[in-house]
Amino acid sequence: MSMSIDSILRRKGADVATIAPEASVKRATSWLHAKNVGSLVVTSGNTVVGLISEREIVHAIARYGETAISMPVSEIMRHGVITVSPTDTVSHVMSLMTRHRVRHMPVLRDGNLVGIISIGDVVKHRLEDLELETNVLRDVYNAAR
Repeated sequence: MSMSIDSILRRKGADVATIAPEASVKRATSWLHAKNVGSLVVTSGNTVVGLISEREIVHAIARYGETAISMPVSEIMRHGVITVSPTDTVSHVMSLMTRHRVRHMPVLRDGNLVGIISIGDVVKHRLEDLELETNVLRDVYNAAR
């Protein structure tokens, strides 16, 4: 049985770095650095309206040059963000991340932001799963000898 996203959030915590759509890209870069995260969920009130990551910032600088830094986050953020539920399985989230080529997904419960899952969280989970499977197989092998 595949682990749910809620299990990962309980382990890693539900802290999510957010930013307002009217904040500057410069503010977003400072916030990414200060929180040591790769993305910020863009919120208006309690509503998720987008996501801004290092990727969007790099693309904006490549497209607009230095003026991108003074632009509002809403101008460069990813709209139509794919979200997941705490009850979704890790394998489902891996599939969505691969299909949509995204590295971060906000987690919503009843429309409320309750966490964020990154590709790093998914990889860590898979490595832990593989280690557990290896240990079980080793134990079974050793017991059968």
